[in-house]
Amino acid sequence: MKVLYCTSEARPFAATGGLADVAGSLPQALRLRLIGCRVVMPLYEDIPQELRENMKFITSLSVPVAWRRQYCGVFEAKAGGVIYYLIDNQYYFKRHGLYGHYDDAERFAFLSRAALEMLPYIDFKPDVIHCNDWQSALVPIYFSIFYANNDWYKGIKTVLTIHNIQYQGKYGKELVEDVLGIPQSDMSVLEYDDCINLLKGAIESANRVTTVSPTYAQEILDPWFSHGLDSILKAREWKLSGILNGIDTVSYDPANDAELYAPFTAEDLSGKAENKRKLQERLSLNQEADTPLIGMVTRMVSHKGLDLVKETLDRLMKETNTQFVILGSGDWEYESFFKEMQNQYPGRLCACFGFIPELSRKIYAGSDIFLMPSKSEPCGLAQMIALRYGTIPVVRETGGLKDSIKDSGDGEGNGFTFQSYDSGDMLYAVNRALEGYANPEGWNILVERAMKCDFSWGRSANEYIRLYRELMKENQS
Repeated sequence: MKVLYCTSEARPFAATGGLADVAGSLPQALRLRLIGCRVVMPLYEDIPQELRENMKFITSLSVPVAWRRQYCGVFEAKAGGVIYYLIDNQYYFKRHGLYGHYDDAERFAFLSRAALEMLPYIDFKPDVIHCNDWQSALVPIYFSIFYANNDWYKGIKTVLTIHNIQYQGKYGKELVEDVLGIPQSDMSVLEYDDCINLLKGAIESANRVTTVSPTYAQEILDPWFSHGLDSILKAREWKLSGILNGIDTVSYDPANDAELYAPFTAEDLSGKAENKRKLQERLSLNQEADTPLIGMVTRMVSHKGLDLVKETLDRLMKETNTQFVILGSGDWEYESFFKEMQNQYPGRLCACFGFIPELSRKIYAGSDIFLMPSKSEPCGLAQMIALRYGTIPVVRETGGLKDSIKDSGDGEGNGFTFQSYDSGDMLYAVNRALEGYANPEGWNILVERAMKCDFSWGRSANEYIRLYRELMKENQS
């Protein structure tokens, strides 16, 4: 079976968020299971020179973009044993920053059309084209309009994965013909709420639609989560499913992570204690081995649940003997709050601002409890990383948090959960975790259980393979 994975970003080439982690890991896991998965993405200006040096020019072609044709160069690179095709066009991609440009609709329309046009030139006919989010949502739309009845393309199936339904690719109707090149006769596929909506069009056009967790697949049928697309999804619920993302368990391995102060395993947790001690030292926290340390690594925005933290943190610090560390950046309101709290509780609370990958790993490894009270969380990777490092998550039951963290109140779970988006409920869950920490013997059992949870990409890859095979059966019937 052959798969073309179409994405706007992928590690190690270019990354702004979780999509790049998925696109850098899932194709490798598929390849290890004998699926011929290749990746196509833009050749951005921001891709480091050392990665460019190993790219090989394959071919060039002329790609239709509405009424004009644009040059497209195809470069090949390998990473993790996977072939990557990087689409070159200096007008669209020789600029800094992956997103946020005035002509993003045209840039990613070019990517989507180029991904389809290049296939005969590189002699690669996939069984499935798997696209991701609004930036490659035009792939299934273009395919159904221009390519599905072409003999060379016949039999190819399309899959769309929604990583976050909040971002939909909404534009004015004037772009349909002049920029996207969609005929007026097919405009209804894109029309929604008096504008064009690329994600909506892909939901209609793709053979299957997936999300990054089973719970999120159900949540986005609800208006509270769907950002306006619930009616579209409900009408096509038969093609919707959720597959939980994984993490790179080789990179995130406490026994071999070079960023940690000391290695450790589920069988020997002494290194975890050393990580906590050194983290306390670095962050000027009191050197208290037995004081529970709560960690957060997050964007400081409201949907990450920081308003709940803001409502309860002062009470938590006053009523319990607890230390707290947060790393991230975002809204001024939250950054100011955590600065103020750091001044109020010196030696017990530390706020670190910015994107500091090495420090994030030290917080995962050195904390005892990891707090994720998200309002919504399509999948979430931080809770899985925390488990891998023996740090017990406290999470709200939403999206992938609900699918990956089970409450340990029954003696079998791997964390502590709360259901309602309510500061009192969150504080109760945190206090239950603190009570658990006060029992060292029981806590160590919980930590060992957490570290042995399997959130590797292999599990996720097997579910995608099942989905692909179901689509292939449709061709045979």
